[in-house]
Amino acid sequence: MKMSNSIFSKIIMDIKNECAANVTLSSKDATRFFKVLEGSYGAGDEFLGITVPNLRKIAKTYKNVDLEVIEELLQSKYNEERLLGLIILVHQYQQGNHNCQEERFQFYLNNLNRINNWNLVDSSAHHILGHYLWDKDRSVLSKLATSDMLWERRIAIVATWYFIRKSDLDWTFKISSILLHDRHDLIHKAVGWMLREAGKKDEGQLISFLSRYSKQMPKTMLRYAMERLSAEQKPTIISKL
Repeated sequence: MKMSNSIFSKIIMDIKNECAANVTLSSKDATRFFKVLEGSYGAGDEFLGITVPNLRKIAKTYKNVDLEVIEELLQSKYNEERLLGLIILVHQYQQGNHNCQEERFQFYLNNLNRINNWNLVDSSAHHILGHYLWDKDRSVLSKLATSDMLWERRIAIVATWYFIRKSDLDWTFKISSILLHDRHDLIHKAVGWMLREAGKKDEGQLISFLSRYSKQMPKTMLRYAMERLSAEQKPTIISKL
């Protein structure tokens, strides 16, 4: 049953008041790891100044809110309120039954345009998309990897982190190969990161991938991917550049 407008408005107001009461960072500190100036990837994103631990505390209080409340949070101009909505969504997904998980998976896909900064992607994609697609058709990831939207491409590769944790590396290498020529630094970093994680599970597969594609990989992507390789292994790959 859909909640009344008065109850909905009260919950939203309570959450926003709770967020305001937990502001502890200056604007400079809050945006330290984000590029928000005009022309950059996060242009227009605004920050209240709330730490992630404080957001997680708030999320515990509101962990059972309806999806319409989460949707309202995702519409916020403030990054932290969108992140709060995703933290709650991930919690509900992880605690829910199959029907609950399917509903939240679809909700996630329907709101991809609001998952629009790297912290939002990295805190949710593997928990929801990765988990849900584990035993299903994963072709949606290929579609996202070829999207014109930066964040959808990042979602595609970060979602495979769940597969990596289950020692299933094929889709990490598949999506990485699709994104080899991506022009954005945030994709270079994400792909390199996931390749590095895959290498923790199977170093041989990582080395094989790097030996094949290192000449095509942006330097940042390659550097991230090779971080855990030994001093003896790295020159072998670099020499092929």
